[in-house]
Amino acid sequence: MSEPRPAADATVRIAPSLLSADFAQLDRQIALVEQAGADLLHLDIMDGHFVPNLSFGVPVVASVARCTPLPLDVHLMISEPGRYAAAFVKAGASGITFHIEVVERAPEIVKCIRDLGVRVGVALNPDTPADTIHEIISEVDLVLVMTVQPGFGGQRFRQDCMAKVRSIAEQLGPAQWLEVDGGIDADTAAIACAAGADTFVAGNAIYGAADPAEALKRIRRSARTSVARELER
Repeated sequence: MSEPRPAADATVRIAPSLLSADFAQLDRQIALVEQAGADLLHLDIMDGHFVPNLSFGVPVVASVARCTPLPLDVHLMISEPGRYAAAFVKAGASGITFHIEVVERAPEIVKCIRDLGVRVGVALNPDTPADTIHEIISEVDLVLVMTVQPGFGGQRFRQDCMAKVRSIAEQLGPAQWLEVDGGIDADTAAIACAAGADTFVAGNAIYGAADPAEALKRIRRSARTSVARELER
């Protein structure tokens, strides 16, 4: 990297996870968080193989892309990301994140996605060590640290993952994003932000709230307060 990443990045991005949205009124659910200031939308693609659940696929991503100008952060929790990345980009993905656990030649997958003209992310499960991405960490735009076991929403945030977040934050440049996903709410966003995260995926904490718009804003405020405290040290 040409210059080090700041200890606490002033940028806070909120990415509501559509996995927790009400699909019977998906357009309204998207508009709600868009108006509340969401920075991007997170779409979890599950294949029932890499993770023990199924979610949605290319047609839903295409429908979402027609509903909003927000960037679509497509998280491929699937066994063959290289096989399907192009279809999701064609459907409207702004970025594709693959899991390091499923690939043997990570640099090839990074190049494959980069050649599609979108942002490239790499994700790590809670128990996957940070050094598994050392070969490509300088080549990706985003690192996603899972703070729950992927596959289901509503799990408890794993604070033991914060050591890994801190380790990865120290290796990233200022243009790279450090995203956390799993059990994120106003309280845990502050914890993750203090560890170095700048992008927060929240599902149940937003769409399960009585006032989703206010819940999103509360997560942002909490993370920003954490940033301010870090900068004061």
